[in-house]
Amino acid sequence: MSFRAIALAACLLPGIATASAGWTTRVDEEQGLPVVSKGGVAALTSSFAFWSKGWAWAAQPTHFNVIGPYRYTVTGRNEALALNLTAQVNKPSPTALRWQFDLSAQKTMPDAIGGGIVFKFDLAALGAELGEPELLPGNGGWRWGRADGTYFEMRFDPALPRIHFERGQKSEIRALFYDGAIREGTRRYVATLRASGDGQVEASIPERFGLPDMATWPSDILDWRTSPVDLSFLNAAEKPAGKHGFLTVVQDKLIFEDGTEVRFWGTNLSGPALFQTSRKGVREQARRLSQLGFNLVRLHHHDSLWVAPNIFGARGVTDTRSLDQRLLDQLDWWIKCLRDEGIYLWLDLHVGRQLKRGDGITDFDEISRGRATTDLKGYNYVNASIREAMKRFNEAYVSHLNSHTGLRYKDDPAIAAMLLTNENDVTHHFGNALLPDKAVPRHSAIYMSEAAAFAKKHDLPRDATWRSWEHGPSKLFLNDLEFRFNREMIAHLRSLGVKVPIVTTSTWGRNTLASLPALTAGDIVDVHAYGGVNELEKSPLVGPNLMHWMASAQVAGKPLSVSEWNVERFPVPDRHAIPLYIAAYGRLQSWNAVVQYAYAQRAPDSPTTASNWHAFNDPALLGTLPAAALLYRRGDVQSARLTYLLALSKEQFFGQPISPDHSAALRTIAEQHRLLIALPQVTELSWLAPAKHPQGVTISDPHRPLVDPEAHAASSDTGELRRNWQEGFFTIDTPRTQAAMGWIGGRQIRLSSIEVSSSLPNATVAVQSLDHKPISESRKILISLGARSLPTSTGELPFRSEPVAGRLVIRAQKGLRLFKNTSTREEPISVTFASGEYRILLDKDIGTYWLVLQ
Repeated sequence: MSFRAIALAACLLPGIATASAGWTTRVDEEQGLPVVSKGGVAALTSSFAFWSKGWAWAAQPTHFNVIGPYRYTVTGRNEALALNLTAQVNKPSPTALRWQFDLSAQKTMPDAIGGGIVFKFDLAALGAELGEPELLPGNGGWRWGRADGTYFEMRFDPALPRIHFERGQKSEIRALFYDGAIREGTRRYVATLRASGDGQVEASIPERFGLPDMATWPSDILDWRTSPVDLSFLNAAEKPAGKHGFLTVVQDKLIFEDGTEVRFWGTNLSGPALFQTSRKGVREQARRLSQLGFNLVRLHHHDSLWVAPNIFGARGVTDTRSLDQRLLDQLDWWIKCLRDEGIYLWLDLHVGRQLKRGDGITDFDEISRGRATTDLKGYNYVNASIREAMKRFNEAYVSHLNSHTGLRYKDDPAIAAMLLTNENDVTHHFGNALLPDKAVPRHSAIYMSEAAAFAKKHDLPRDATWRSWEHGPSKLFLNDLEFRFNREMIAHLRSLGVKVPIVTTSTWGRNTLASLPALTAGDIVDVHAYGGVNELEKSPLVGPNLMHWMASAQVAGKPLSVSEWNVERFPVPDRHAIPLYIAAYGRLQSWNAVVQYAYAQRAPDSPTTASNWHAFNDPALLGTLPAAALLYRRGDVQSARLTYLLALSKEQFFGQPISPDHSAALRTIAEQHRLLIALPQVTELSWLAPAKHPQGVTISDPHRPLVDPEAHAASSDTGELRRNWQEGFFTIDTPRTQAAMGWIGGRQIRLSSIEVSSSLPNATVAVQSLDHKPISESRKILISLGARSLPTSTGELPFRSEPVAGRLVIRAQKGLRLFKNTSTREEPISVTFASGEYRILLDKDIGTYWLVLQ
């Protein structure tokens, strides 16, 4: 995008940083297409979609450019279809946006499927208010809303060749510029999105964040080999990891054999980073991970096909029966170096393993469809030979002797947990792979037979029991099917001598609560949650942000781990605000493990790329990840004073979709109190044991919000956390950690011991004691800053980091000096002290995100 143009827009749009509590429309900064939101929650998203012959995906890259206030261009070339696309976008009125699309086909593609724009409507969150969208007559567009209330209307001129609901689902409309063959020549369509009077047009995300004058921003403020702060004292008592004995689960707590309770703040090492990092680099990064405050590392994507080599060896191996000893030694070295630093390990047993013909899988050709490899997800629940292949891997993996520690993985107390299978549930996602229409007849036959037997045993309607996409009896059956797989795999691991807690799979990808029962076969319930830009703006009265998904996975009586969290698409401009936000709620909600994804997905020896999966060289994330680690590990935020238990009937829990998408109660409870989910006792699932849970408030209405429907902010019941979703900022106010983040620009934020005044629209400022005393009494205080860090171009280094500008006041003991932590040294900088206050001027010349007052 044009940064000069964004600067022009920012200068001409005063107050654009302010969010709206009502309905808004804006242009998406990725593809330049419409987004409709309410209270910061996207109700409508849209994207380009084109297909060539045989429904082969024809990627449509786009370049979005801001040329002035509410004036944009979109350009892109579709190589597969020899098609050039341009669009001019403007705002003809306060409640309308207009696109002029020009398409130029360089040649005729007679066998193409065609393409255009896909509109997706979030009916789960906002369908009750706006109803279902309707198609306008004559392929003229669509309309969504109430005639006597809020509505949105998209009209195309001339009419499109075709516009339709995809597979009859009212949540997705496909508006096609080409329906079938693409003829050489040009086409022009003008599309206008109009809203009723309360649907105001909002500035695009780049305009709201303002001028990214990257030429003046410092580069390389983060040294990827050393830590900008040293929190290794948090792990000093743990060296080597495992000294307290094996990890155990006692009700909803994680406790070592010697009685020591633990909470884990972790990250992921993924794929090539596991196998291609040098010995020296592993030792160096293990030390750095400890300094950054981590005490858990998950080893992930060890088995995935895209990782070459992976745990099975080079890409050309003909089966996945044997583990490569040289590559196992690479994992051994990571484990040894991490445990030496007091860092525990989480081992995944299956992530992305692709079965091969040489693996001897029954009916391999059916599920591989002629390919040399096939995914096992979903099929493992009905194919016994796949389960046996997984058991063979598990036995070889957990019984492997680490030559650097002298311990087999199953006998190493530094390995804290193991995961059976990553993102592989049958209750929501992969049950559909087994249906009769999926062209896997022998697998479908087993699935249908299992469903029929379950229906007969429990006197359930047979047709409803196998229909995996529907709530009702199918969710009972699918939980039982998944549970039986989990029980078999766990029993096998225990027979091998595995002692540590076992996790089955995760609730992820917008699973409903009906996916939780099967997960309780494991010792810990796990969740994955990903967000996007402006998570702090999302109103819990309207829809969820990523924290709500985490909180809604906490089953009464079970520990909760969050083994993946992040925001995307990279580089999300306000990602600096997320670590402290998640850490604070992790403590408020008493989560047991919180694990960021990912520290590194490529070898961190010599970083050559910027990525969402490379926190190790990302100044925006590492600006605040250490602060988050300190808050979480030290328990600076109190646990919630009140616990709310959502206790639904069998009919509510299994018979309808209930999730943060649907439930205002889930979202609003999590903002203020501890949230627990009570699983209903049902005769069909005799293994679903009643759980003990703390006393608290029991509620049974998932749709009733627990804040005023007109509220624009909420505080934790401890008074320490406060989020204003209308203004899009969040504060933490505890004796040892005080912070403000999000859209704090132009405000004066006063907390117990600090005052923050930022002239930067969106930033994070965090102040923490490093000697465990309250800030007001501390002799060593860490100041962590966060703002945009952008790669020079997409995925390319170096990062340039936006200076945090403004004023910071800290009320603390007299006699402290201020230093800035750069990549090479601590450098003193001036600070004013008067009337018990340190007054620090934050400006572009500081050149770092880490300061220490000591």
